Amino acid sequence: MSKSERKLLRVFRKFLIVPGQVLCFYGPNLAKNTAALAKLTEKGLLVREPVSGTYSLTQAGFAAMNACAEPVQEQTAGHA
Repeated sequence: MSKSERKLLRVFRKFLIVPGQVLCFYGPNLAKNTAALAKLTEKGLLVREPVSGTYSLTQAGFAAMNACAEPVQEQTAGHA
């Protein structure tokens, strides 16, 4: 999965989207993410909804979203 696809799935995670819920992309955000949205849809991870710029997660997309969660940053020595 590409970096842009992982970043886009993190947007769904940020808004706590689960399968059956819709997330709307519009304006510059839609234009910037069009290619990644199309790829994730082709892979069966997203469903393009009837309203322009709206997408929902499939069960596989939900699993992929959770798998690409931001890694926890390690603490440096001497910092608790």
